[in-house]
Parts: sequence; structure tokens; C-alpha cells
Amino acid sequence: MANPELPVPDGLVLRPFHGVRFTVDDLARVTSPPYDLVGEADVRNLLDSHPNNVVRLILPGADRHRYAEARETLQAWLSSGVLVPDETPAVYVYEQIGPGVVQRGLIGDVGLAAPEQHVILPHEDVMPGPVADRLALMRTTEANLEPIFLLYEGAGGAASLLVDQVALSRQPLVEAETRDGLRHRLWAITDPDELASLNADLRTRQALIADGHHRYATYLALQREHHALQREHHILLRGQRDTDGTAVPQHPAEPGPRDFGLALLVDSTSYPPDLKAIHRVIPGLPLEEAVAKAKGAWQVREHADLAEGLAALREATGPAYLLSAGGPAYLLTDPDPDQLDQAMPVHRSARWRALNTSVLAEFLLPKVWGMNDDEQSVRIVHHDPEAAVRLARESGGTAVLLNPLTVDDVLAVAAQQERVPRKSTSFGPKPRTGLVLRTFAFD
Repeated sequence: MANPELPVPDGLVLRPFHGVRFTVDDLARVTSPPYDLVGEADVRNLLDSHPNNVVRLILPGADRHRYAEARETLQAWLSSGVLVPDETPAVYVYEQIGPGVVQRGLIGDVGLAAPEQHVILPHEDVMPGPVADRLALMRTTEANLEPIFLLYEGAGGAASLLVDQVALSRQPLVEAETRDGLRHRLWAITDPDELASLNADLRTRQALIADGHHRYATYLALQREHHALQREHHILLRGQRDTDGTAVPQHPAEPGPRDFGLALLVDSTSYPPDLKAIHRVIPGLPLEEAVAKAKGAWQVREHADLAEGLAALREATGPAYLLSAGGPAYLLTDPDPDQLDQAMPVHRSARWRALNTSVLAEFLLPKVWGMNDDEQSVRIVHHDPEAAVRLARESGGTAVLLNPLTVDDVLAVAAQQERVPRKSTSFGPKPRTGLVLRTFAFD
């Protein structure tokens, strides 16, 4: 149930904000992928690329003072002029173009809405560890350092038309080309009539969280925490009066910075997303053991190498997984229907129970292999099956490779107010971190 003491946005709202941007000559060198796609080797490479790379803020050092270190770095860059807030609040048009990729959307302050309000729909479960980490970082830096990624069905509305008009007819504020071959451009919309038009179009629509479930959960946690502190403050002051005799208000009159979160909003009808698979690696499960146990509940077919196995995986129907640690690969298909039916939760929809990530989390991992799908037992590898196999080989474990879910399945599950298991989806292209930041002090 929604908290009645929290501000409730009037539909899907995208508020302008004072974007904080880098002033360096080569903007690409200070940007990074989203924090959860940056490995240890990537951190070193990004830091080597530029002393002011944003990774210093989103993934500060590993010790207990890391969040304070991020705050001090942010303040130092603001003081020295490495980062500068835009004078006029804006909603930003953001474009990504590269080989086979064209995506445009809007970056702004999205009004926070609880899931039961059906304005911003989550589709994936979150884990407490990443939420606690991002909450500590946002609380300490008082900033949203990277946008979440939202999709909505714009159907050629005013907001979608404005995005394309701006991108095709105006000079960008900034332009950068990153090593992955993508060109990133940013424009500012500051005209009050244009801002009113796009928000009038957005207000009645729903948005799906494509990427950033942990950060959106963090936005909501930070909002609740802030209003709880305000409530305690007003309880202490209740009945008291200011020196001029004016009664102390019990609640803030207007929503504040923590009632919004930095977001990229993309019209999925104009720019359909690319949905990729997220693979698993189980360091504590040798491949031979994984295959032997699977044979009691699945059809197992051996393939000579990874390439042959991946081709067979792509052609498989129903829940299917490719197991590998280098060398031969083993395709799991056609699970025993009785065992599967007993393992899957009866309160879930048929569509949810058929997802490969649901079968993995509820049947293959706990029932066949005797382990939970948690951060301690299972490692995550985005997109790259070869990287997953390398990690499995190095750890003496097993790579579990999956086909991506379909966009239709994700939308259908979210519409039924269900959530797919953690790390089920990877929508792209994801927004580049560092192009525009948001700090509460300037908002």
C-alpha cells in the first residue's frame, strides 16, 4: 500500500533539473558504462583513460570510507570546475547512434511512484546488498550519478515528436564517441511551452523499468528515509511556534529533490529495445557434477564445443540451458514435467512459470543442484557467453548460458504485477554514465 505521507505524482512526470556536466575536452574519456556492468579490470582501464573518470564516483574504493571518498571527489570536482551545473533547469534529449543502434529519449527528474500506483512498473526482483550499497552512495553524495532506464509506449505522441524534432534540427550541447562505437549527443529543452507539452503527453502513460531496478528501489528507500526524518522533526516541533507566532507546518508544502530520481525515458514504439541474456556462473559446482545431476530431470545432449552448443541453444524451445566450462558443452531441454510442476510456485501465472529464469531459480538451481539463486552462490555475466565460460573454467565451476527473454513476456509479466527473478533481463542500449549528473543541492 502506498504511504499516504509521501508525495504522489500526478501520473508519469518528468521534471526539468539543473544538469551537472563535465567540462573536459574529451567527454568520452570521463564516461563509463552503468556501475553494475563495470568489472575490476574495467575500473582500472577507465581510471587510466582520464583522472576525472566518473567511475571514481559510482564505484569508489573498496574500504569502509568509500562513500565519503565519492562525496569528497564530487565536491572537489564541483569546486574546481571539472563539473558545472547548467544555469537553466532542463529536460535533456539524449541520442545514441552506432552500428545497428539508434535510440533517442528524454533525461529528467522522474516523479517517484510506488509500484502499486501503476505508474512506474518494475519487472524484476532486487537483492538487498546492491540496494544498501547504492543507498549509502546516494545518501552520502546527495546525488543521482547515473540515470535509470525507463520504457513507455509513446505511440507518436507529443513527447516523441519533440524528441525527434530537437535531435534533427538543433545543435547539441555535447557530443562524444565511446570505444564501443556509439556516438552520444545531448540537447537541453528549457522552453516552458515545450516542457508543458511533453509532460501533458506523458502524464497518462505507464513506464517500465528496463534497467536500474536496484537504483529505483534505492530512490524509493531514500525518499522514505527522508520523509521519516522530516516526520520525526515535525513531531518534535508540533505545538511549538516560531518567534513571530506562526505555527510550524507539519508537512512540507512541495515535493523536494528526494521525491524524484534521474531517469532516461525512451518511447519503445519509436525505438524498440534490444533485450539480451544474462548468464550465470556457479563456481562451487564442477561441470561433471552439474551434468550428472541434471540427467535425472532433463534431456541432456552433448555438443563438441561452445559455438555448436550456442547454435543448438538458440533453436531450443521451452526452458533450455547450455552448460560449459570450456571444451564440450551440454544442452539441457525438456525437463521432466512432473518434477517441474511440483517445483514451480502455484500462485504464479503460467507465463511466469514458463520463463527460463523462473525455471532456473525455482527448479534447476534449488531442486536439481541443491543451491539457492543468491549473490554468494551464483555469479552474473551480462551478454557474453565466452566470458561466462572463462570465469567457469578459472573457478572450477559451471557456466549456465540462457536465451534472452522476449520483450512481450516481460511486458506481460509486469502488467500482471509480477516480477521476474533477479537478473533476468538486460535491455539496451543502456545510457552512458557521466554525460549528465544530478545533485540535490542544485535541484
